[in-house]
Amino acid sequence: MAAGTIERERTLSPTEFVRAMTLTDATMLVAGSMIGSGIFIVSASIARAVDSPLWLLLVWGLTGIITLLGALAYGELAAMYPRAGGQYVFLRESMGPLLGFLYGWTLFLVIQTGTIAAVAVAFGRFLGVVWPAITPDRYGWFPQADLCIRALGCTDPSAAIQLGLTPQRLAGLVTVWLLTWVNLRGVREGKLVQTTLTVVKTGALALLIILGFTIGRNGTAITANFGAAFSGVSSYSGAFVLAAGAAMVGSLFSSDAWNNVTFAAAEVQNPRRNLPLALVFGTGLVSVLYVLANVGYLQVLPLHGAADGASVLARGIAHATQDRVATAATEQMFGPVGATIMAIAILISTFGCNNGLILAGARVYFAMARDRLFFRKAGTLNAKAVPAYALIVQSVWISLLCLTGTYGQLLDYVIFAALLFYVLTTIGLFILRRTHPEIERPYRAFGYPVLPALYILLAGAVAIILLVAPQTRMQAIFGLVLVLIGIPVYALWRRVEAV
Repeated sequence: MAAGTIERERTLSPTEFVRAMTLTDATMLVAGSMIGSGIFIVSASIARAVDSPLWLLLVWGLTGIITLLGALAYGELAAMYPRAGGQYVFLRESMGPLLGFLYGWTLFLVIQTGTIAAVAVAFGRFLGVVWPAITPDRYGWFPQADLCIRALGCTDPSAAIQLGLTPQRLAGLVTVWLLTWVNLRGVREGKLVQTTLTVVKTGALALLIILGFTIGRNGTAITANFGAAFSGVSSYSGAFVLAAGAAMVGSLFSSDAWNNVTFAAAEVQNPRRNLPLALVFGTGLVSVLYVLANVGYLQVLPLHGAADGASVLARGIAHATQDRVATAATEQMFGPVGATIMAIAILISTFGCNNGLILAGARVYFAMARDRLFFRKAGTLNAKAVPAYALIVQSVWISLLCLTGTYGQLLDYVIFAALLFYVLTTIGLFILRRTHPEIERPYRAFGYPVLPALYILLAGAVAIILLVAPQTRMQAIFGLVLVLIGIPVYALWRRVEAV
């Protein structure tokens, strides 16, 4: 039998992943996982925090720089270890199995699954714009309760955890189950959905930008945003710096999940070349689009406005209805039909985002299971060469998060932890350069050691700000506690596996 035939049969065996993703597919996985609902919403909360058009753009620009620096550093690690699990593998190899487990533990508990749940319910909310019957009202026949946990920083009963099932949550659940089913059928099906929807939603975001720069240009908004007000606030106190840093929570999470392509590294063709390129191309593309989208918003709507404004223009970016800035911009351009058009675009965006997150996340639990740090069955592949059990377990936990309604709060609590792991992983790059210089490095981090060190400083500075800023201190502490709880869980798991 020819060597090529033997290699094909080995690759297509259900005991191994299929390398079906091209450079284009990998780049679309990076971009598609990043672009969800955040870019269409969070500029409102950032505007309220910084109160300056200039600082709104600076927050998004700095977020893009931080993200791109991270991608440049991760490229070397991805080329060194093109295996299923990505960042989990990087931490395990550089800092040991405990750090790898703590990352995987936090990823499964809330980072990945919580993000998927939040995006799924965002899908339901925007579906309600198109189909008004999809409401946030809870079904009376389903068990429900309100729970305000002071330990989690809840002091307002209106901010309580709302247990129950709503039409919007049900719509979100259906999308999670549907996308899980698609990915159970094979990586080719999953990457086809991902690439197609990413092209569509990237085109929609680009179109929104073009419209904002052309027919959407509004003289009142341009004068207000790019005149004297563009100079920003007159005094940059320590409190303002903390507020601006805390405001980056939204933009950082809107740009997050760029590392997900490393989770599926075992399914990328020529990974030692394509993974670093996909990371840079994907993060660069999205970061530019995000900054241009905000410039577009500022062309159409004034930053400032009144919460009780009678019109879209009067409410501005800071007080857009339910923070839906993109919807407000299209409504300003096209009237009520604009809201429907934008809602459909966001539905496509959120659906495609979750496909990438669902596809990638299961590969981390697969790698953990192979190390006996997750349910053993999660370390097996089905006949389609995908980790079916890991996909199913993931969907079950996501469903529970959707029903509890805690997804948004949990994401707030884990932002600090997510940044912490990004910093630790990049520190691991320096450790591996010293401890394993013999490992082949087809790609070496651009600008090493300066740019990776700059990434550590910038991401670390944001993490520290989150830890000390009054707006985010409680969430950061809880995120750290959530990570530390993983230490006794790790010890217990290892003891059970040893029996």
